[in-house]
Amino acid sequence: MNASTLDLGTDRRLGRSDLRTLALAALGGALEFYDFVVFVFFAVPLGQLFFPHGSAAWLVQLKIYGIFAAGYLARPLGGIVMAHYGDKLGRKRMFTLSVFLMALPTLGIGLLPVYAQVGMLAPLLLLLLRVVQGIAVGGEVPGAWVFVAEHVPPRRVGFACASLTSGLTVGILLGSLVAAGLNRSLSPAALLDYGWRLPFLLGGVFGFLAVWLRRWLSETPVFEAMHARRELVTGLPLAQVVSRHRPAVLLSMLVTWMLTAAIVVLILMTPSLVQSVFHVAPARAFLGNNVASFALAVGCLFFGGLSDRIGPARALLAGAAGLLLAGYALYLDLTAGGAHFVALYALAGFTVGVVGVVPVLMVLAFPPAVRFSGLSASYNVAYALFGGLTPPLIAWSVRHFGVLAPAHYVAATAVLGMLVALVLMRRQRAIR
Repeated sequence: MNASTLDLGTDRRLGRSDLRTLALAALGGALEFYDFVVFVFFAVPLGQLFFPHGSAAWLVQLKIYGIFAAGYLARPLGGIVMAHYGDKLGRKRMFTLSVFLMALPTLGIGLLPVYAQVGMLAPLLLLLLRVVQGIAVGGEVPGAWVFVAEHVPPRRVGFACASLTSGLTVGILLGSLVAAGLNRSLSPAALLDYGWRLPFLLGGVFGFLAVWLRRWLSETPVFEAMHARRELVTGLPLAQVVSRHRPAVLLSMLVTWMLTAAIVVLILMTPSLVQSVFHVAPARAFLGNNVASFALAVGCLFFGGLSDRIGPARALLAGAAGLLLAGYALYLDLTAGGAHFVALYALAGFTVGVVGVVPVLMVLAFPPAVRFSGLSASYNVAYALFGGLTPPLIAWSVRHFGVLAPAHYVAATAVLGMLVALVLMRRQRAIR
């Protein structure tokens, strides 16, 4: 891995232009990720409105979460296609296209007719728009990491990628806060009547705001230099990734597995698990989740900065060890009654911030000519696979292996992350 390929050989400080790029990219990422995740916070009213009345509650829940999951399954398609053109035509074009493709379906969901108006056409349209959302976010996340990494000095790549990842986390927190606010201010009848549309209409406005903001961004210096020297990839970038960069693909998929376990289990699933398994009150569960999400945003910045100071491999080793310990501390406390739930959930959220190091490792793993395609394919395929399998696996494991199963799963992937870090550190010593 050679960080010098990220810049034009300069070793400079972050300038005003770099900071503006990072701020605009992080803000746009937050707004787009809000659009992608707000769906899950309104799964209950969507299930009631988009499927026939009288259906079994478990079946409606299964169907609406299936539509939610379709967005994840569509991510590899969007990521691979947008990355192909990102490596050939430029990072900025795809970076802007992805947020536009997210804004349109989000706004569309807010305007959809419901089952009582158009019958089975309603859930089919909802599924279609959710797939388009998945295509958009599949190009957005890896494209954003490549974009910011190629704009900043090599010694600040960790902070750049972490600031973007932190912005995505803020999008999750924003969705949670909007959902909580609407549920507090509207009656159940009003929420079913019109309230459920508001977060999607707001998300559409957010998306078009992000499109406008990205007009002020410039193409990355790395891509411009490759274009000027006629070093852009010929043929299919993905074909070169598969044939020449398999170790980088494997590394990227393994660290993405750790990322999905940390995010899906500790941030997305734990609020439901603590209610159903440990009988924590809903208000306390979501208070803990909001605190943990904020701590995650801070943790991303911390571990990104640590990556710049001691190297991404060492930062990954330290963060993965902390993730293992914090996950067990949280769930062991819950088995003892959860007296320190909120504080330990905040600590766990902070250690999940090690995911801010993951994009640094992936950006550095691929050469510039195929960087977008390599990162996007590895990340999106791994996220679709592991992200899709994790919820049912955790639910099955809790029934068969006990209430500590979520902590065991996170710990196993953290050990995997530590092994990857040790391999990278050994490789770096061998190069020296």
